[in-house]
Amino acid sequence: MKSGRGEEKVSPSAYADPIYRISKLASSARKPLSVSPDTKLEEAVTHMLTNDFSQLPVMTSGRDVKGVITWTSIGSRLAMGKNCSVAREVMEQHHEIRSDASLFSAISIIAEHQYVLVRGHDQKITGIVTASDLSLQFQQLAEPFLLLGEIENHVRRVISQRFTPTELESAKDPTDSKRVVTSVADLTYGEYIRLLENPERWDKLNITVDRKTCIEKFENVRRIRNDVMHFDPDGIPEKDLTTLREFARFLQRLHIIDVINV
Repeated sequence: MKSGRGEEKVSPSAYADPIYRISKLASSARKPLSVSPDTKLEEAVTHMLTNDFSQLPVMTSGRDVKGVITWTSIGSRLAMGKNCSVAREVMEQHHEIRSDASLFSAISIIAEHQYVLVRGHDQKITGIVTASDLSLQFQQLAEPFLLLGEIENHVRRVISQRFTPTELESAKDPTDSKRVVTSVADLTYGEYIRLLENPERWDKLNITVDRKTCIEKFENVRRIRNDVMHFDPDGIPEKDLTTLREFARFLQRLHIIDVINV
């Protein structure tokens, strides 16, 4: 949806539910493989090995969960000398959460048990969320913010070493006359660009990389930064995340070269 000024606007329906529910994770809607209580232990173990599972639900129907098998539940019984031959003999109490629950309410359960089963509105088990799923999700949520923070810190470091307070003041938005700029921390990201797009100031960086290309990269990062700070419920596209990663690596290399040459 576009506004009259050509800026993309997010439909209000995208924010109809501001809670980050566990149902947003793909694994919560991926029906888990399960076995019956009378399944041979060898078959259950084979399923776990071939699928790289750490947990395997024991169920009699899509709604009725009898327990769950884990490597710990198997190993503890073997260590005690128990002669187990079927799934019911090695299963333990399962842990579950409703699909409309907040993702954050599942954290303590997953941290303690390494998984949680997800039960849908129709009372069927719709998926299983593991510690690996949770780690990946938090990486996807946090990585754009961390990359943007790293990029901005790199830029601030370079600017603070090359420009005087007077030069920094000159980069300030002219419409914001009341704001005082005494250090690079007082500038906005857009003002970093205004400072560096000037050829004479760019030369003060003393780096042999193309100014125009770098400014285009800075502008692209600014666009992505605006999207991230608007907290789009669907996150940012993978191509934008790749752009942030690549630009952060570029600045890392410049930092390494700068340190070596000092």
